[in-house]
Amino acid sequence: MAETPSVPFSKQLRIATRDIHSVSDALVNAKLAFALYDNRVWAEGLLIFYDIFKHLERRVPHDFLSPELHRTAEFEQDLRHYLGDGWERKHTPKPEVRAYLKHLLEIERENPNLLLAYVYHLYMGLLSGGQILQKRRAVTQRINPFRRTSTEVAQGAALTTFADHSIYELKQQLRKVVDDFGARIDDETRLRMLEESRKVFELNNTIIRTVQGTGRANARILAYVAVAAVALLAVHYVVRSSTEARDK
Repeated sequence: MAETPSVPFSKQLRIATRDIHSVSDALVNAKLAFALYDNRVWAEGLLIFYDIFKHLERRVPHDFLSPELHRTAEFEQDLRHYLGDGWERKHTPKPEVRAYLKHLLEIERENPNLLLAYVYHLYMGLLSGGQILQKRRAVTQRINPFRRTSTEVAQGAALTTFADHSIYELKQQLRKVVDDFGARIDDETRLRMLEESRKVFELNNTIIRTVQGTGRANARILAYVAVAAVALLAVHYVVRSSTEARDK
């Protein structure tokens, strides 16, 4: 059954994905922990999502995805920082990323409005979790005794930097778009949006699991990775607890 219309649609999407959103298996946690320390892992993580965000920004109209939220240029700036000039000439999306893009095209043919589920979850994730990860990564690299000056740490963070708008403002703007849309759709579209909301996280997990690089880490830095992992899990716990308290 569809959620009652009195519940804001953005909250319906959060409720529908709460269980799958909270699932963090050991593999995904390991990827995130190493990404906090290792620039190569971080860059690979950026690369797998680059094509997804670029696709949405090319296909979704501005009334659903405002230019203020567009991140293609910022992805490219960060990837150039980590991978060097000409990285795009060597870039070929992984099979899992191509499958993700294929699914986006399929649901667009079914109903273009379904892409809003991906816009909402991916961009809210960037505005919330992306900010936390970037800050935690900066702290982790500052305490790493093997590399990185404070200037170097500050670079490569264009993706999570929104100079002209506050994070709160952008989140409210995106919630309003989703809530306004949810107030005028039929039950069938509502159910399909809820289904696709869960699919977002399934596809995200699929591409995250392709990130390589953890095997390259030197044993001397495993202690720092472990600290980063514990810190990351603590942040996830605090954010999740505060979110659930707010949603009750």
